[in-house]
Amino acid sequence: MAKLEQVTSQSQFEALLKKAGRCLTVVHFQAAWAPQCGQMNDVMSELSKEHTTSYFVTLEAEEVPEVSEKYDIASVPTILFFKGGEKVDRLDGAHAPELSKKVQRLAVSGGPAAGEVSPQRDLNERLKQLITAAPCMLFMKGSPQEPRCGFSRQIVGLLKEHSIQFSSFDILSDDEVRQGLKTYSDWPTFPQLYANGELVGGVDIVKELAESGELDKTCPKFLSLEERLKAVINRGPVMLFMKGNKEEARCGFSRKILDLLNGAGAEYDTFDILSDEEVRQGLKTYSNWPTYPQLYVQGQLVGGVDIVRELAESGELEGVLRGDS
Repeated sequence: MAKLEQVTSQSQFEALLKKAGRCLTVVHFQAAWAPQCGQMNDVMSELSKEHTTSYFVTLEAEEVPEVSEKYDIASVPTILFFKGGEKVDRLDGAHAPELSKKVQRLAVSGGPAAGEVSPQRDLNERLKQLITAAPCMLFMKGSPQEPRCGFSRQIVGLLKEHSIQFSSFDILSDDEVRQGLKTYSDWPTFPQLYANGELVGGVDIVKELAESGELDKTCPKFLSLEERLKAVINRGPVMLFMKGNKEEARCGFSRKILDLLNGAGAEYDTFDILSDEEVRQGLKTYSNWPTYPQLYVQGQLVGGVDIVRELAESGELEGVLRGDS
């Protein structure tokens, strides 16, 4: 399929699932008034070009209430994944990287069989990376701007009240993370707060720490934007600020610079500037460099894709990445 198919009725929806058979069908429950739905449709359109045997479908959630109610669609965008007429996965919210990841996995595997999970070692490695993605990480339902349960709302309020800087992960967007984290940390409920890679606990423990005055010692305090930018830039010897990540570049320039770095055999870390508007805008001023991607080595700006290409063509790139003077 080369374009998104629109579904406008329950009968059309059921007929489409029947026609698709065992092929992956990706259904976007959307609303015309929500700009993030348009963004996800752009991602779906690109995915449809790559996965030509899969079906990519849009459905106005409020105009086909029978289907929305059947699958518990409470907000938009919500994306469901079907195989053989059965729902095999779900994605709540505008999470383009997760959408691409799920499509890649399900289109190849045909969806997880009953009881099938990813290899435990791979899942544990992914969980470890998420937990240590920031000094203070909150795994919650929804986002700090839109918590989707009362406990998540409470813990966000406590962290903000104490000026704790934190990043978050919406466990409703990824059931593998949601279930895996319960086992990984031996903690059965959410939200879960981590500091420096170690589990702090849930809302009750955070509340106790706040009341005893220990929360400020447990979690990092708020950093100024400049301090935060310096910390992110120095997260690794070679840091690339780009649109997307190593696995999925979200613009042509980011894709080109990845090719150059990979061609040089570089070890590097990435930061997705689409995931953090404060970093995205602040870094332009901090480094006096208005565009992305931006490459840093040992905390110093190297430049964008044109400069990296010139260094590669001149044979200097590998030395620059090593930090040779």
